[in-house]
Amino acid sequence: MKIIIVGAGEVGHNIAKRLASENKQVIIIDQNIDACRRISDDLDVQVITGSGSSPRVLLEAGIKDADILLAVTDSDEINLVACLITNILSPTTKKLARIRDSDFDAYHDSFKNQIPLIDTVINPEIEVVNTIRKLMDVPGAQDIGNFVDGKVKYVGIRLNTLCPIVGMRLIDFHDKFGEDRPLIAAIIRNNEVIVPRGSHTIESKDLVYFICEAQKLEKTLKLFGIQSHPIQRALIIGGGRIGARLAKRLEQDGVKTKIIESDRQRCHDLSEQMHKTVVLHGDGSDQKLFIEENAAQSDVVVCVTNDDETNILVSLLAKNLGVKNTITRIGKASYYPLLATIGIEKVVSPRLSAVSSILKDVRQGNVVSDISILDERGEFIEAIALETSDITNKPLRKISFPKGSILVCIMRNGQVMIPSGTSVVIPGDRMILFAVKQTVKKLEKMLTVKLDFF
Repeated sequence: MKIIIVGAGEVGHNIAKRLASENKQVIIIDQNIDACRRISDDLDVQVITGSGSSPRVLLEAGIKDADILLAVTDSDEINLVACLITNILSPTTKKLARIRDSDFDAYHDSFKNQIPLIDTVINPEIEVVNTIRKLMDVPGAQDIGNFVDGKVKYVGIRLNTLCPIVGMRLIDFHDKFGEDRPLIAAIIRNNEVIVPRGSHTIESKDLVYFICEAQKLEKTLKLFGIQSHPIQRALIIGGGRIGARLAKRLEQDGVKTKIIESDRQRCHDLSEQMHKTVVLHGDGSDQKLFIEENAAQSDVVVCVTNDDETNILVSLLAKNLGVKNTITRIGKASYYPLLATIGIEKVVSPRLSAVSSILKDVRQGNVVSDISILDERGEFIEAIALETSDITNKPLRKISFPKGSILVCIMRNGQVMIPSGTSVVIPGDRMILFAVKQTVKKLEKMLTVKLDFF
């Protein structure tokens, strides 16, 4: 598979690194000489210095025989033009574009259905806001997302000594909980990703990822000793794109919201956009301001400035003042292993959201969704089994899944099933699989060759 990436920034660099590690042919284009040099030094990919919206540069990159164009620069306009030129030069090339400005929100369908005929419009900030909103109402959850059009959810929860399942083996879940038993997809222990088997025992401080039907989420959370609580008051630190989108969402949900923003002009713009949200000019890390605005009375504090260090500092400050529910935006991957040790547990990342949005279109096979978790160390893959699949019409115990991967659940006729060795996948089933990063390539090969999706 040949993939051309326009934009060598944070998202472009990370997706290029990911795809290159899976032996895909990657060509990356950027006008910034330093960014191109950094890519050349770090990755085994072809790098072209120039504008990704230039027909000459796209032809030099080989757009006519490229399978996919990813336009992920920081400029929505360049991304749109790159897709437009690609549509002229190579109409069969699949086009993905990152478009972040909210002014374009109403035109996403037009971009897909009319020229430039973009196959997928990526707005990671919308996905981040959706994730933040879900995390708000589940105090114990560190990660949460959807499969099967929202009918199935995955949730990551850090367990404490009081959790009812601590000390239990997975094989004993059926006797304890029956058909309501949690579907454990992954265990993260001491920063190591474990694909669970029946013999594994759940331990305190484990970060456990489970799958459940959306309508059974509250019931499943109770098995972990967690009660969900709808929020009434929220404090947002940072009035950028994510902060503004989140505030508008909370206004619609009837949540009393305040935004603290350090830029005076941005505060003025926000005050004109908002209907009920209180906009405050000030430094979010100012403890005096926190106390004056009764931050400790907030049900949740969300830190979404463009500065990781500020977000971490403010989250810690809020926790010190007694706020139990904090959500922190983090961009730098190097921070992830350190966050849990200092008490930062609920983390969102536009970069990871962008990577997940891109991967579901890059993955070969009949993949419906692809979600990266744990700073890309693991992936949930949702795929559909076809008549020609080797995985269909035979017991799972006779199928050799790659080591480090697991079939988490099967969705059939609207019913979620926990697979066992005797389970049989039939054509049309939706399968949700989990795989560690090192295994994804083998699993993808299985989905494309053995499952014969194409």
